Amino acid sequence: MNSGSAPSSVAGTPEMLNGDSGRSKSHYHELLQRLRRDRLTTAGAAILAVVVIMAIFAPLIAPYSPLAQDPLHLFADPSRQHLLGTDDLGRDILSRIIWGSRASLYVGFVSVSIALLLGVSLGLIAGFYGRWLDTIIARGLDIVFAFPTILLALGIVGMLGPSLTNAMIAIGIVYTPVYARLTRAMTLAAKRREYVDAAIVMGARDARVLRRHILPNVTAPLIVQTSLSLSLAILTEASLSFLGLGAQPPDPSWGSMVNTGQRLIELSPWQAVFPGMAIALTVLGFNLVGDGLRDALDPRMRN
Repeated sequence: MNSGSAPSSVAGTPEMLNGDSGRSKSHYHELLQRLRRDRLTTAGAAILAVVVIMAIFAPLIAPYSPLAQDPLHLFADPSRQHLLGTDDLGRDILSRIIWGSRASLYVGFVSVSIALLLGVSLGLIAGFYGRWLDTIIARGLDIVFAFPTILLALGIVGMLGPSLTNAMIAIGIVYTPVYARLTRAMTLAAKRREYVDAAIVMGARDARVLRRHILPNVTAPLIVQTSLSLSLAILTEASLSFLGLGAQPPDPSWGSMVNTGQRLIELSPWQAVFPGMAIALTVLGFNLVGDGLRDALDPRMRN
């Protein structure tokens, strides 16, 4: 009897593993198919692909140097030589928009990464341990939430000094509470699951429980929140650069270009219109992808 039961249990192990792997692959395939069927999500992804390609291959795509001045072509209208015209210093607007995509995406990804790292860490600690740690972290987050986003970012950059690096730090701090609260709520729900109790009873360390059993449960909402936060971070960076607290001249930045163009809106409106359109389209792309991910990852929307 014993000799007959052992082989079946051994043989069943790889089948179970293959079944789990197959279900996982099927889940991701189904998720990808849902995203492909959503035309708005596809359009958003296409917009972001164009912006990313511009940022990566800016030296090859830009027809001119973003800093090159041409005194003979000040305020030039859009033409074959300058597709989007030139600014008040004769610099090609299209080239500056292409190079400015680097600053916007760089600030967006770095600042959101800072917020993600700090927020997820604080949320996991607050939700898992609770008690006085939860109280202290929650009150600290409430203080940050009490300030309007742009005003808090302005205050931080004002203390640190105007620069692109300080703008990234400020934006990362401002959006940390969003991730912390989301992670805390998901952690409170996940730590009540039976498999978490079983892991604790078996002697698993807290770090292993958080990494292997709780963090995977908060991944999907974090992915959606990250895609939406990227658009907000780009908007905040553009606002800071518009006020002169982000990228410093002569480095190209969409926000600073809009600031320069709005002073000359009657003389050459394209100086403000085209950078503004770049900001709007990029933010729209992230929002469309974020909405698509939210719907695709929500089990209630699968039908």
